[in-house]
Amino acid sequence: MCTVVMDIADAGATRLLAVRDEDPEREWDALGAWWPERYPGVIGIRDRRAGGAWLAANPVERRLAVLLNRADVLDLPEDHVVSRGSLALESVVGRSPASRLPMHGFNLLEVGPESSRVLSWDGAELRETPVPAGVHMIAHDDLDDLTTPRIAAWLPAFSDLSRPADDAEWADPWVALLADTARLDPQDDRAIIRDNRPHGYPTQSLLYCTASVSPEGVDVRDVVLPSPGHWATSS
Repeated sequence: MCTVVMDIADAGATRLLAVRDEDPEREWDALGAWWPERYPGVIGIRDRRAGGAWLAANPVERRLAVLLNRADVLDLPEDHVVSRGSLALESVVGRSPASRLPMHGFNLLEVGPESSRVLSWDGAELRETPVPAGVHMIAHDDLDDLTTPRIAAWLPAFSDLSRPADDAEWADPWVALLADTARLDPQDDRAIIRDNRPHGYPTQSLLYCTASVSPEGVDVRDVVLPSPGHWATSS
């Protein structure tokens, strides 16, 4: 139940803030070049168990991708289901999913040098949603889906903080707002820094990334939360 906020500018620049929710017991590696042989030049947040990535970037090609889970109607035995971890890595080297997939549901946000889109798979249909200019949010449902409480609660506030494409400090107000959202209980449906266990999932917010994709290149930075599901340690 990850969350991404993005600002698509007409000038060809895209900025995003991505919060990762995962099981704290599932080991992972911080941003790095973990795939030098298969994906040379690609950096990302690596899942150690499956070897894939939640977020990946290809600075040379000016591509970035983020993977978010969503519900599905997949009717396959679990031992026939393929990990979704390759999706972001394949995307940033120019190989997007294009057909029926033996994978559980996902939203794959793809940011490229010319445009951005979301590919959504529910186990039956693969849909493409172009992301137009402006500020948007996505989580486990559709782009800007106001039935998702955190999007309804916070999209207007993030939109109000949009900065010009050439503003080097664009991330500061968004991170400050993210900190402000964390005043909510992490089990609140409106929370972005989350504890999803009451909703039937073992995942909690573990880290966030800020990233920009522009004609000048790709810049990605990751920050680990001090404890799962919490912005700050308890006093």
